[in-house]
Amino acid sequence: MEDLPLAGTVVVALEQAVAAPFATRQLGDLGARVIKIERPGVGDFARGYDDAVDGTSTFFFWLNRGKESLTLDVKSPRGREVLARLLERADVFVHNLAPGAVDRLGFDRETLTSTYPRLVSCGLSGYGHGGPYDNKRAYDLLVQGEVGTSSTTGTPEQGVRIGLSIADISGGMYAFASVLSGLLGRTRTGRGANLETTLLDALSEWISPALYQALHGGVLPPRSADSHPSLYPYGRFRCRGGRELNIGIQNDREWVRLCTDVLGRPDLAHDPRVARNIERSKNRDFVDEVMEAALSQLSVEEVTERLDKANIAFGMVNDMADLAQHPQLAARDRWRDVETPAGKKRALRPPVDLPAGEAPMGPIPTVGEHTDSILAWLGYEPQDIATMRDTGVC
Repeated sequence: MEDLPLAGTVVVALEQAVAAPFATRQLGDLGARVIKIERPGVGDFARGYDDAVDGTSTFFFWLNRGKESLTLDVKSPRGREVLARLLERADVFVHNLAPGAVDRLGFDRETLTSTYPRLVSCGLSGYGHGGPYDNKRAYDLLVQGEVGTSSTTGTPEQGVRIGLSIADISGGMYAFASVLSGLLGRTRTGRGANLETTLLDALSEWISPALYQALHGGVLPPRSADSHPSLYPYGRFRCRGGRELNIGIQNDREWVRLCTDVLGRPDLAHDPRVARNIERSKNRDFVDEVMEAALSQLSVEEVTERLDKANIAFGMVNDMADLAQHPQLAARDRWRDVETPAGKKRALRPPVDLPAGEAPMGPIPTVGEHTDSILAWLGYEPQDIATMRDTGVC
């Protein structure tokens, strides 16, 4: 672990839910020591999202492995004193409490910059400082609605929420990148940075192609279910027996190969109704009829064999049970065991392989598991720690 890029880096995480924990978990994957501050007694409320991992929340299991849990009432004077002492020894401070909460604790941007000049601090919020949404609470569903993801996702009749916490994930990714940029800048200047990431900005960036289509083209992108709004055929198709797969035709050359080598309809390769992508997109019902007529006579094994020989891109339509048994994940050794209070559970390795070694993937902490050891590291005596426990500070 000492060979990992962020070995020796101390991260203090005043965090909850998804966005900030996603950012700090990735810092931990690079070798950082992540100290997670939680509410005394109950901890991060994401611990209670479900209990699917033998009593542990799936979200908490995903986002908090390898972290040290410090319970601390940061609203109390003694709790703020502990937090200040932590920040004196920290390299990174990540927080995503309710709007204005960290400022009210006395750790506003100006104070952090002047008191801890080498600290790289990153605040995550829904909408950022300034503007009419300054103090507005934000959750993933709400930000997806504000950004308009459901206007691009779903069927023509019904828009839907994207089925993962994409606003939180995008915000967490940009916070992670921002912290890395701050640490890199500190190596040159010796100074830290005070950074801000918002879920609105992050998800708006990700949906920019649709935004620019509306802004500059004057056209609202259509909802096209599993299909592509511009390319066709590019979506889900059913084989004999009901098994589905996704087929993606990117250009007219691939269409010719699809017609000739897969569908058995060479006569359609240069048919003016479907020869070019523009015509195929306009005549989707006709293309669907052709695809269904051919593929319904073939098993999924026969179709995939033909697609492979024709060098046409395709993929299976899987569910989570299929993903858990995905042959590519198994062949590339992407699974590891993570310790939980209920024993070892399988988890995916981080998607970036490091030449220095694997991500540590440490155990899931119980609430306040490391409180005593962290406070001792900060210089508090056993009697001080006992007093803080008795008074509810930790």
